[in-house]
Amino acid sequence: MSGPVSLEVRGLRYAYPDGQVALRGVDLRVPRGARVALLGPNGAGKTTLVLHLNGVLHEGAGTVTVGGLVVARDRATLAEIRRRVGIVFQDPDDQLFLPTVAEDVAFGPANLGLRGAELAARVDEALTAVGMSAHRDRAPHHLSYGQRRRVAVATVLAMRPEILVLDEPSSNLDPASRRELAEILRALPVTLLLVTHDLPYAMELCSRSVILDAGRVVADGATVDLLADAELLARHRLELPYGFDPALAAAQLAARRPTARPAPAQEAPA
Repeated sequence: MSGPVSLEVRGLRYAYPDGQVALRGVDLRVPRGARVALLGPNGAGKTTLVLHLNGVLHEGAGTVTVGGLVVARDRATLAEIRRRVGIVFQDPDDQLFLPTVAEDVAFGPANLGLRGAELAARVDEALTAVGMSAHRDRAPHHLSYGQRRRVAVATVLAMRPEILVLDEPSSNLDPASRRELAEILRALPVTLLLVTHDLPYAMELCSRSVILDAGRVVADGATVDLLADAELLARHRLELPYGFDPALAAAQLAARRPTARPAPAQEAPA
């Protein structure tokens, strides 16, 4: 994998204070603009790895580099790392806490010191990217769950991150919301790291997947190839939905994928 690198993890090891070893020498390299799914059973170390990417955890051995900047403990470095690595949590309500959608989206850039027209432009840009401009003045708790997830994505996009990390983005979404979010994510010009148990969603969005288990990378390759390996999936407690055929799904995705990524349509107010 040549070209600019968004993320490089080398020899990352980490044990929690109670002695539980979560990471056992993880190596991972993600080129800029790539879309990678991080798969694995519960307890594999996925969350621990993600928390190292933006410096929430940093006491372990090894190194994490984001866009050429090594994650370090000093305040200035951590502030820049957290701007470069945007994490969208599984529950959107963990990220939405202000009276209106626009205020929530403006919160991060405002903390960077942006004001006036520049701040307004960031908010407009992020809401347009997720098709939520028409809802800018609404209270987040009045939105549907799928709409709140889109706004949570916008709060991170307003920081203009290099890497967008999504934790189980398809969970609790109805089929239409799931599809709409996938269309939005495909259109974003960022490096994407998708942490999920939803294997078909991983295949829909990511050409490459990495399987983590017991704190180690146990497989790294084309998503269609990993999902077609029934023995590999069973060994690491991963399961496809009944009747799902990775090869057929890959062919269907290739057939319907547009040559250019259209901008997401604006959603009318509910």
